[in-house]
Amino acid sequence: MSETAPQHQPELSIVVPVYNEAESLPILVSEIRKALSGADSAFEIILVDDASTDASPGVMRQLATANEHLRLIRHDRNLGQSAALIAGFERARGTIVVTLDADLQNDPADIPRLLENLDDCDVVCGVRTKRQDSWLRKVSSRIANAVRNWITAESITDVGCSLRAYRVEYLRLLPVFDGMHRFLPTLLRLNGARIREIEVNHRPRRFGTSKYGVHNRLWRGIADLFGVRWLQKRWIDRSVAHEVYGHQVSASPEPSPGDTLPAPAARAGDSGEA
Repeated sequence: MSETAPQHQPELSIVVPVYNEAESLPILVSEIRKALSGADSAFEIILVDDASTDASPGVMRQLATANEHLRLIRHDRNLGQSAALIAGFERARGTIVVTLDADLQNDPADIPRLLENLDDCDVVCGVRTKRQDSWLRKVSSRIANAVRNWITAESITDVGCSLRAYRVEYLRLLPVFDGMHRFLPTLLRLNGARIREIEVNHRPRRFGTSKYGVHNRLWRGIADLFGVRWLQKRWIDRSVAHEVYGHQVSASPEPSPGDTLPAPAARAGDSGEA
């Protein structure tokens, strides 16, 4: 799959994991471009196809031919949302990264507000208001969020909301593993990131069905949760080390061929004669 790169070095990278969202993609790309139409800086949209089995790959290629901002990444096999995010983070060229889902439930119109709130913090997390999901998903998500916060001593209101903005240097420090996306705020805070939450819009799903359910993430989520708790207890805080004293060493230039080496300094008592 070819990649179409923006003409200018982007300051903002939009990373979107994609799995079987062919109908949503043209609307999503159009909405992102509209939301950023007044942006002063260059941006790129990175679509990460997690081995979709529908028409998504072809739709993305068509979109890329008409959008210079678009870059396409494809997994050879399905690896999950965490792997898709990692692939996007590693290839992002902007100093700021924004993530959102491809199913149109996150509203790209909220992106400018995320960026405005990033002024004096490092991560801005969306909190979905008037969430447009089934009662079962809302209840199970609320319980899972409360348990996750309790065990990890966190206070994130809506860890399931993918709409976030990050300073890229903190994403470079993430420990990567399958399931990482469920704990991103906690993992980022371990590296000293300052986190803010703001309310964002949430919309009903327009096409297809959700890829996640209670049963396909319950047990894995529990295992990951205790793994992250273990990681918190074993975490090494790099920020506590500061250099307090050290001599500045200037490197001597390497001698060029034909140069003569300086004679050693005469010691006391030496006449200097052979």
